[in-house]
Amino acid sequence: MRAESQAAARTGAFIAVAVALFCIQVDFFALNLAIPGIADQFAVTPAAAQWTLSAYMLAIGSCFIVGGRLGDVFGRRGTLLAGIALFTAGCIGCALAPGLGLLVAARIVQGIGAGFVFPVSVAVISNAFPDESRARALGAAFGVANIGTALGPFVGGGFTEGPGWRWIFWLLAPLGALSFLVAVAYVPDSRDPSAPRQLDLTGCFVIVCALAALTLAVERGSAWGWDHPRTLALLGVALLAGGLFVVRERLARHPLVDLRLFRNLPYVLVTGMGSVANMGYAVTVFVATLYLQGVRGLSPLVAGIVFLAPATLVALSGPMGARLAPRMRPTAVMALAGAIAGTGMIALAHVTAWWLYVPVFAWCGLGLGLGWSFSTVATQQVVPPARAGEASGVLLTFLVTLGAIALAGAAATITAMTPQNPPEDAYDTVLRFGGAVILAASVVVMAVRHRLVVHGKLPPLSMHASWPPVSTGVETRQDKP
Repeated sequence: MRAESQAAARTGAFIAVAVALFCIQVDFFALNLAIPGIADQFAVTPAAAQWTLSAYMLAIGSCFIVGGRLGDVFGRRGTLLAGIALFTAGCIGCALAPGLGLLVAARIVQGIGAGFVFPVSVAVISNAFPDESRARALGAAFGVANIGTALGPFVGGGFTEGPGWRWIFWLLAPLGALSFLVAVAYVPDSRDPSAPRQLDLTGCFVIVCALAALTLAVERGSAWGWDHPRTLALLGVALLAGGLFVVRERLARHPLVDLRLFRNLPYVLVTGMGSVANMGYAVTVFVATLYLQGVRGLSPLVAGIVFLAPATLVALSGPMGARLAPRMRPTAVMALAGAIAGTGMIALAHVTAWWLYVPVFAWCGLGLGLGWSFSTVATQQVVPPARAGEASGVLLTFLVTLGAIALAGAAATITAMTPQNPPEDAYDTVLRFGGAVILAASVVVMAVRHRLVVHGKLPPLSMHASWPPVSTGVETRQDKP
């Protein structure tokens, strides 16, 4: 009977997490295509309507580390429930918002909720499932989430052209409520047993200030100008607050982030490769959207249909990563993802025929999706369970923040190139450069890995090779980095 109750709890935890992540991914990728509709309805400029995206990015990027550590210290169940409740309430607020100001406020609430849900979800699955099935559960959960990625542009374009952009949120609100109810019934609680129930509030305040300033500067830098005093002031605040955070975490008795985490070389490699892959994902989606609608002249709905091809393989990348996990070292899977993504981005810059463009676009989706989604699985394989939320929060912060920086850089490059060149030339240049960076990162990961193997600090690539573990100064969950 106890085994049956444990199986039910695992199934319930999986459903609650998967549905919540699905909602967040749909929301993240649907609203981009709704910006013109929001601007028209509220009689504002598209630049003003863009704050619905900027505010969400600011909130979610600032809350990953805090949300992950809250779960480790005070319990993942309560943090997950709070995050789902905030996200669902934000959806209802967005659907009912009478003006742009309240819509932006509701989007901030959504972002805070999503910032809590994402890192805690990874920790909930990691602690609910045993070692032998953990990777499959995480891969399946992110596979469901990536279905949301696949449907996001289609939902956004379809609702914007059909009943209206508010129906994006009316779709998500009941799904969020379902996730909340299942989580209440089935998600077990877990936390870091070694951590006192104290939170480094000073560290929380400083890191939120740093990330909020950096995110806002990156998100609005193109509109304000990169040399505008407002942009430079925000970058200065981000740099100062980031430095203060490092000093604070070194001195704090109970730090928000244990900086020894960055001595864990497999974690650093996985986080770095995952961040580069997510940067490529953000840039590729952005450039493809401009190309399909600006050069090809497709409507948002038809462009969303074209996106179904790569997004479907993004959805499949989660289960694919779960199948690779028992057969390949995490760092090797990340390097493989980078090789697929890099070659796909470079090839995408050279093809125009539909019969080749769509499958190459799908190939891109497979590599980029595997890179960012498997990084969440891989980090859980190389850190102890008690610090799962913290490690996930740090990873997600790097993913989102660096993704936003890459997106801003791509936008600035395209803006600088288009007066003298056709838009498609600028798009191809960005794709080729991004693909080259990802390929270079894959080579670096494998080179560093080989160096560490030679010095006996990492096991060889073969999963069947005997390897005596060697202390690296950090605790890892398994000897398979």
